Amino acid sequence: MTTANMITLGRIALIPVFMYCAISDGAQGNWAALAIFAFASLTDGIDGYIARKYNQITDFGKLVDPLADKLLVMSALLILLEQGVLPSWACILILAREFMVSSLRSIAASKGVVLAASKWGKIKTCSQLICVMYLLAGLDDILLFGRFSLQNVLICIMVFFTVFSGYDYLKHNFNLIKDGLVKEEK
Repeated sequence: MTTANMITLGRIALIPVFMYCAISDGAQGNWAALAIFAFASLTDGIDGYIARKYNQITDFGKLVDPLADKLLVMSALLILLEQGVLPSWACILILAREFMVSSLRSIAASKGVVLAASKWGKIKTCSQLICVMYLLAGLDDILLFGRFSLQNVLICIMVFFTVFSGYDYLKHNFNLIKDGLVKEEK
């Protein structure tokens, strides 16, 4: 097992610890959850850097790394939804995008095509991490102007980039699914 893959598996192992802290009562649980989420998010960049620098890119890593990212973010979003911090419409749109892009990647892989992360996908990830960390911090919301608070603006930015990056993946890769029928081998 490569170092990069061990780091990725470590990120997955941190998810239940993060969840436990996030649902614990009190400020210590919130701050611990935030610290674990931030550390786990940081390991995503570290494992990618190590995999590229030391030629440790593996099929296992290509499968598990994006899965680890999605599990971490989705667990945070579902906890924030349960806590009443994140509106359900935002969570549904984000989940729908993640399922759509994952399905598109599966179809692409079945045709021997690897869909690399786009610039918009990276912006999406950044906006999700910033928003989730702000929401996990449990800080008093800051009123920016009118009825718009920092929390609402960050949620809207996160949803916008999530949906837009999903649209971008679909637009640039629609040729993988537009043909319709798949020829079965006999």
